[in-house]
Amino acid sequence: MNDPTDRTDRHPQTTDGHARAAHPRTRAQERIEGLRAPSTAELLAQLEALRAELAAAQQEAGDNRAGWQRAAADFANYKRRAEQEREATLGLANEILLLKVLALADDFDRAIAAMPPELGNLGWIEGIVAIDRKLRQLLESEGVTPIEAVGRPFDPREHDAIMHEETTDVADETVIGELQRGYRLRDRVLRPALVSVAKNPGQAADPGGKD
Repeated sequence: MNDPTDRTDRHPQTTDGHARAAHPRTRAQERIEGLRAPSTAELLAQLEALRAELAAAQQEAGDNRAGWQRAAADFANYKRRAEQEREATLGLANEILLLKVLALADDFDRAIAAMPPELGNLGWIEGIVAIDRKLRQLLESEGVTPIEAVGRPFDPREHDAIMHEETTDVADETVIGELQRGYRLRDRVLRPALVSVAKNPGQAADPGGKD
């Protein structure tokens, strides 16, 4: 006679069915079971694809960087050219203004040179001389200095010979007279001096001069 307590032997299928029903498989487990390990060839193909994407990204980054560098260089060149043009424009405007001031200084030169010596002690004459002195100081503060002429060898870069005079008192091609003072602006000639130049008898005149 069977033991009524031995339920495992009597209902084995029912017990297994209840076990399966109590622990169903999850979707994650089903997906894991469906996964398979990629082959070596597939892994190599994926690696090559990644390498190609990386190379393309690096090339694009390099192109972008080169473009930015060219744009930066172009902008720097533009700024430099604009600054040079601005300085050239300001310099030209400054020279034009200085040349106008020099024309006024020429008037003072002629007025003081033509002044009778006996009038030198008059108050208004002293005022003119004081104004002339201030004008020279203003020009010097702007870098404008007179060019030495009389007694120096003729230099076509600084002197403009408007006449030659025959003489044996000084060496040939020596500046013996100044008709209009010349000036430098810092290290270059702003306006050449108008001069007369000595010509010793028998010496050919400077072809650049005027007799």
